[in-house]
Amino acid sequence: MSIKLTPYLVMEGNAKEAITFYQEVLGAEVLMQQAFGEMPANPEYPLPESVADKIAHAHLKIDESELMLFDSFPGSPYSRGNNITVCVTLPNAERATEVFEKLANGGHIVHPLQATFFSPAFGTVTDAFGITFTVTTDTAQ
Repeated sequence: MSIKLTPYLVMEGNAKEAITFYQEVLGAEVLMQQAFGEMPANPEYPLPESVADKIAHAHLKIDESELMLFDSFPGSPYSRGNNITVCVTLPNAERATEVFEKLANGGHIVHPLQATFFSPAFGTVTDAFGITFTVTTDTAQ
Protein backbone atom coordinates (compact mmCIF):
# COMPACT_ATOMS: atom_id res chain seq x y z
CA MET A 1 0.00 0.00 0.00
CA SER A 2 1.44 3.35 -0.97
CA ILE A 3 0.30 6.79 0.11
CA LYS A 4 1.64 9.92 -1.55
CA LEU A 5 1.28 13.35 0.09
CA THR A 6 1.60 16.50 -2.03
CA PRO A 7 1.02 20.14 -1.05
CA TYR A 8 -1.98 21.51 -2.97
CA LEU A 9 -2.12 25.31 -3.19
CA VAL A 10 -5.42 27.13 -3.63
CA MET A 11 -4.83 30.31 -5.61
CA GLU A 12 -6.99 33.44 -5.84
CA GLY A 13 -7.26 33.50 -9.63
CA ASN A 14 -3.51 33.95 -10.12
CA ALA A 15 -2.36 30.34 -10.57
CA LYS A 16 -0.78 31.07 -13.97
CA GLU A 17 1.38 33.79 -12.42
CA ALA A 18 2.30 31.49 -9.54
CA ILE A 19 3.36 28.75 -11.96
CA THR A 20 5.64 31.17 -13.82
CA PHE A 21 7.01 32.40 -10.48
CA TYR A 22 7.79 28.85 -9.26
CA GLN A 23 9.41 28.04 -12.62
CA GLU A 24 11.71 31.06 -12.31
CA VAL A 25 12.44 30.82 -8.58
CA LEU A 26 12.43 27.05 -7.97
CA GLY A 27 13.10 25.66 -11.45
CA ALA A 28 9.67 24.00 -11.50
CA GLU A 29 8.76 21.81 -14.45
CA VAL A 30 5.08 21.77 -15.44
CA LEU A 31 3.97 18.14 -15.62
CA MET A 32 0.32 18.96 -16.28
CA GLN A 33 -1.82 22.08 -16.54
CA GLN A 34 -5.54 22.30 -17.36
CA ALA A 35 -7.88 25.27 -17.42
CA PHE A 36 -11.51 25.04 -16.28
CA GLY A 37 -12.55 25.64 -19.89
CA GLU A 38 -10.63 22.54 -21.01
CA MET A 39 -12.60 20.24 -18.73
CA PRO A 40 -15.61 18.29 -20.01
CA ALA A 41 -18.76 20.43 -19.85
CA ASN A 42 -21.35 19.63 -17.19
CA PRO A 43 -24.82 20.94 -18.15
CA GLU A 44 -25.91 20.84 -14.48
CA TYR A 45 -23.13 23.26 -13.55
CA PRO A 46 -22.50 25.67 -16.44
CA LEU A 47 -19.04 27.20 -16.39
CA PRO A 48 -18.94 30.97 -15.95
CA GLU A 49 -17.05 32.53 -18.86
CA SER A 50 -14.91 34.47 -16.38
CA VAL A 51 -13.16 31.31 -15.18
CA ALA A 52 -12.71 29.43 -18.47
CA ASP A 53 -9.02 30.38 -18.65
CA LYS A 54 -8.34 29.92 -14.90
CA ILE A 55 -6.35 26.88 -13.77
CA ALA A 56 -8.46 23.90 -12.66
CA HIS A 57 -5.36 21.83 -11.91
CA ALA A 58 -1.61 22.11 -12.37
CA HIS A 59 1.05 19.63 -11.31
CA LEU A 60 4.65 20.79 -10.96
CA LYS A 61 7.88 18.91 -10.33
CA ILE A 62 10.63 20.66 -8.41
CA ASP A 63 13.72 18.44 -8.20
CA GLU A 64 12.53 15.45 -6.13
CA SER A 65 9.38 17.19 -4.90
CA GLU A 66 5.97 17.86 -6.39
CA LEU A 67 3.51 20.70 -5.96
CA MET A 68 -0.06 21.04 -7.20
CA LEU A 69 -2.19 24.16 -7.46
CA PHE A 70 -5.50 25.46 -8.78
CA ASP A 71 -7.55 28.64 -8.91
CA SER A 72 -10.39 28.82 -6.39
CA PHE A 73 -13.71 28.51 -8.18
CA PRO A 74 -16.02 31.54 -7.83
CA GLY A 75 -18.23 31.11 -4.79
CA SER A 76 -15.84 28.67 -3.10
CA PRO A 77 -14.45 29.79 0.23
CA TYR A 78 -10.99 31.31 -0.03
CA SER A 79 -8.87 32.70 2.76
CA ARG A 80 -5.45 34.13 1.99
CA GLY A 81 -2.82 32.58 4.27
CA ASN A 82 -4.92 29.46 4.80
CA ASN A 83 -5.01 28.35 1.19
CA ILE A 84 -3.18 25.06 1.21
CA THR A 85 -4.43 21.51 1.39
CA VAL A 86 -2.61 18.19 1.44
CA CYS A 87 -3.35 15.95 -1.52
CA VAL A 88 -3.46 12.28 -0.48
CA THR A 89 -3.02 10.02 -3.50
CA LEU A 90 -3.99 6.40 -2.96
CA PRO A 91 -3.71 3.34 -5.20
CA ASN A 92 -7.46 2.68 -5.66
CA ALA A 93 -10.99 3.87 -4.90
CA GLU A 94 -11.48 1.42 -2.05
CA ARG A 95 -8.45 2.69 -0.14
CA ALA A 96 -9.39 6.29 -0.97
CA THR A 97 -12.86 5.71 0.51
CA GLU A 98 -11.39 4.19 3.67
CA VAL A 99 -8.96 7.09 4.23
CA PHE A 100 -11.58 9.73 3.33
CA GLU A 101 -14.10 8.34 5.82
CA LYS A 102 -11.50 8.17 8.60
CA LEU A 103 -10.37 11.76 7.92
CA ALA A 104 -14.01 12.90 8.00
CA ASN A 105 -14.59 11.32 11.44
CA GLY A 106 -14.78 14.31 13.78
CA GLY A 107 -14.23 16.72 10.88
CA HIS A 108 -16.42 17.71 7.96
CA ILE A 109 -16.75 16.90 4.28
CA VAL A 110 -16.05 19.86 1.97
CA HIS A 111 -16.70 18.01 -1.33
CA PRO A 112 -18.03 14.42 -1.16
CA LEU A 113 -15.81 11.62 -2.41
CA GLN A 114 -17.03 10.71 -5.90
CA ALA A 115 -15.99 9.46 -9.30
CA THR A 116 -14.86 12.20 -11.70
CA PHE A 117 -13.56 12.24 -15.26
CA PHE A 118 -10.00 12.24 -13.88
CA SER A 119 -10.29 9.91 -10.87
CA PRO A 120 -12.50 7.03 -9.71
CA ALA A 121 -12.52 8.65 -6.24
CA PHE A 122 -11.95 12.35 -5.54
CA GLY A 123 -13.09 14.49 -2.64
CA THR A 124 -12.09 17.09 -0.06
CA VAL A 125 -12.40 16.77 3.69
CA THR A 126 -11.30 18.82 6.70
CA ASP A 127 -10.21 16.63 9.60
CA ALA A 128 -10.87 17.10 13.32
CA PHE A 129 -7.72 19.24 13.57
CA GLY A 130 -8.81 21.73 10.89
CA ILE A 131 -6.43 20.37 8.23
CA THR A 132 -7.94 20.07 4.75
CA PHE A 133 -7.12 17.03 2.63
CA THR A 134 -7.89 16.37 -1.02
CA VAL A 135 -8.19 12.61 -1.47
CA THR A 136 -7.72 11.05 -4.90
CA THR A 137 -6.50 7.92 -6.65
CA ASP A 138 -3.39 7.34 -8.71
CA THR A 139 -4.79 6.80 -12.19
CA ALA A 140 -1.32 5.93 -13.52
CA GLN A 141 -1.42 2.60 -11.75
